[in-house]
Amino acid sequence: MKHYPAEFKADAVALYRSRPGATIKSVATDLGVDTETLRNWIRAADGRRSGAHSTPAAAPRPGGDAVQAELAAARKRIRELEEERDILRKAARYFAGDCVLNTKGS
Repeated sequence: MKHYPAEFKADAVALYRSRPGATIKSVATDLGVDTETLRNWIRAADGRRSGAHSTPAAAPRPGGDAVQAELAAARKRIRELEEERDILRKAARYFAGDCVLNTKGS
């Protein structure tokens, strides 16, 4: 059984949540983890979230400028893409380190 750092688990859950159309299976495949493993991490994170108070997303101001709303949406998407990129970089480093360890043992 493989042990994953807590940060990797949290990043994997964040990646899944940042992709609205993605399935657990597709994200798990991208990260190289078992589908059920990722599903369990998501359930555990959901259990922790249910006890926390969630803050509502900032709604556009009534009569606000459409350009400002579009800019806010673009900034949000940029943050999501940067988070996905960072998670994938961490995963690549993690698995590259794992490969180096496995080749030394051979």
